[in-house]
Amino acid sequence: MAHVKTYTPSQDRIVLGVALMVAFCVTAPVLDMFSKLAAAQIPVGQITTARFIVQAIIMLPVMILVRDPLILPRRLVPALILRSIFLIASTYCFVAAISVMPIADALAIAFIEPFLLLLVGKYVYGETVGPRRLGASVVGFIGVILVIQPSFAAFGAVALYPLGTAVFFGLYMLATRRISRNMSAIGMQYHTAWIGAVMCLPILVIADGSGIVALDPVMPSGIFWLWLFGVGAAAALSHIFMSYALSYAPSSTLAPLHYLEIVSAVALGYLVFGDLPNRVAVLGMIIIIGSGLYVIYREQKVARAAQL
Repeated sequence: MAHVKTYTPSQDRIVLGVALMVAFCVTAPVLDMFSKLAAAQIPVGQITTARFIVQAIIMLPVMILVRDPLILPRRLVPALILRSIFLIASTYCFVAAISVMPIADALAIAFIEPFLLLLVGKYVYGETVGPRRLGASVVGFIGVILVIQPSFAAFGAVALYPLGTAVFFGLYMLATRRISRNMSAIGMQYHTAWIGAVMCLPILVIADGSGIVALDPVMPSGIFWLWLFGVGAAAALSHIFMSYALSYAPSSTLAPLHYLEIVSAVALGYLVFGDLPNRVAVLGMIIIIGSGLYVIYREQKVARAAQL
C-alpha cells in the first residue's frame, strides 16, 4: 500500500502562507511595471499619488468585508502619518529610479534594506548582532555597489534613488512593527493609503503649472489611465497577499522567499521592456541574495537558541 502523506492544520496554514508569499513576489513587480509604463508620460509625483488614491479606494470595501474598524484611533494618528510619509518617500524614490533604469537593478539595490535594519537594530536599539551577520551585511553592501556601478555609469545619480527607497522603506518597516501591535495589517494598509493620498494631493495642486518636471501634474491620455490604475491595484493586491501570508505562516519561514521578487522583476523587465542586467549587476544580485539569505539563517538560529 502506498504511503500517503498527511498534513496537520498547521502545515496547511504554512503551505498557504508560502503560496501567498510567492503570489506577492509575482505581483509586486507588476506594480513596478505599471509605474515604469506610466512614467513615459506621467510625472513621478503624480504616479506616487495615484498609487495611494487607488489603493485607498480598493482597500475600503476590503475593510468593510473583513469588518475592520473604519474609525482611526486618535492615539495612532501620529504613527500612521509618519508611516505614510516613509512610504510616500520610498515609493517616490523607486518610481523615479525605474522611470529610467531597469526594474530588477533598482529592486536589487533596494534590497539592501534588511542590512540597514540589522545595523539600526544594533546601533540604535542595542540589539545583539554577531560578527557573522555584520560580515554578511558588509558583503551585501559590496553586492549593492556592483549593481550600482554599471547603473551609475549608464543613468547617473538616479541610480542612487533605490538607496533612498531602502532607507525610507526600512523606516516604514520599523513604524509598521510598532503600529502592528494595535492594528491589523489590512487596517494599516487602508489608513496609510488614504492618509498618503491626503498628503500627496495638496503637493500636486501647488505644483500645478510650476514646471517642476517630477511634480507638475498632467492629464493622462488613453491607456495611461490604465497604467495609473494598475499602479494602485497592483499595490493593493500584492500587499493583501503579503498581509495574509504573514497571518498564515511565520515571518522566519516567509522571509527567504522575498528574494523571489528579484527573479520576477528580471523576468517581467525582460518580457515587457527588453531589459536584462549585465554580468556585473547579476553578480551583485547573487551576492545580495546570498548575503540576505545568510542573515535570515543566522537570525533564525539565534532566535531558536534564545528559546532553549
